[in-house]
Amino acid sequence: MAKKMRRVPKDKKTGVPKKYLSGSKNKSAKAAEIKRTAEAYRKGEYIDIKAISKSRTKQDGTKKKTKKVKKGGKK
Repeated sequence: MAKKMRRVPKDKKTGVPKKYLSGSKNKSAKAAEIKRTAEAYRKGEYIDIKAISKSRTKQDGTKKKTKKVKKGGKK
């Protein structure tokens, strides 16, 4: 007998799992993009992964740390 999977908590407004939307600036836009991509995948249409990755990174609410390079020569 197959093991049952636990139900995932979903966003009430969009129906997308909450984990996918956590930390985003605009939850409804991110949910719409996820649904669009899922539908295209089901239909077997072309999915531009680079563009999707870029849009999801842009949606991300967290700030990325950049490495600071010390400038200066040897003494």
